[in-house]
Amino acid sequence: MQDTRPPPGPNAAQMASPSFRLPALDQDFLLAEEQRGVRFLLEYAKAEQALARWSVKSTIVVFGSARVRENGPGKQAGWYAAAREFGRLASTHGGALNAGAAPRENVIATGGGPGLMEAANRGAAEAGAPSIGFNIRLPHEQEPNAYSTPELTFLFHYFAMRKMHLAMRANALVVFPGGFGTFDELFEILALIQTGKMRRVPVVLFDSAYWHRVFNFDAVVETGMIAPGDLDLLAYADTPEAIWKLIATADGIAPDRPLVQP
Repeated sequence: MQDTRPPPGPNAAQMASPSFRLPALDQDFLLAEEQRGVRFLLEYAKAEQALARWSVKSTIVVFGSARVRENGPGKQAGWYAAAREFGRLASTHGGALNAGAAPRENVIATGGGPGLMEAANRGAAEAGAPSIGFNIRLPHEQEPNAYSTPELTFLFHYFAMRKMHLAMRANALVVFPGGFGTFDELFEILALIQTGKMRRVPVVLFDSAYWHRVFNFDAVVETGMIAPGDLDLLAYADTPEAIWKLIATADGIAPDRPLVQP
């Protein structure tokens, strides 16, 4: 086939130069180390604007192990069922079903992955409510679960920005059994509350036997590393209904109060 393209003009080198690309369309430029701050801002703005379009005012953050399966061994099936039922309860009674003029309150937000995060998103979906998945890009690629609302399913590169979005609208943190990632989110929120960077919200640990076995918080008090009153930042529950009761009766859930201090 004959090449019918016009011959290159005298300015072909200029037209082909990377410097001539529009910055917003120049991936090499945007992914350069010097633009880290720009990428950080983009991760904030993209999720912020999508949440605003869905009128999401506040969330209930649910974390737990990605390794738990619906029909897993031991306590796994019970944990999955409880996270699923809590997602349904909170979405039905918390204001996530609001639409139109009323903002959506207490929308379930998870890390977006499988396991107990999937279970909470699934419960919300079964209630007919939207829910959020704040996914993170990892060396072993995490895929979003099939139950978070597609338009509210995000992918972050920066853990710090992901954590900010998890914390900034949270009316409560519900922590199901998990490992390092779950512990990280739990202690991040506790540190923000303890230091006054975030207003006090309910932090509820599900399956008290698991958490008392994993962490001896009394020993941390006895050694003077935290104050006795810091233990009051934590609550424990062993049923989905008990979790919701703790959250629904907490002063911190009032929707007209600022969620994170400036």
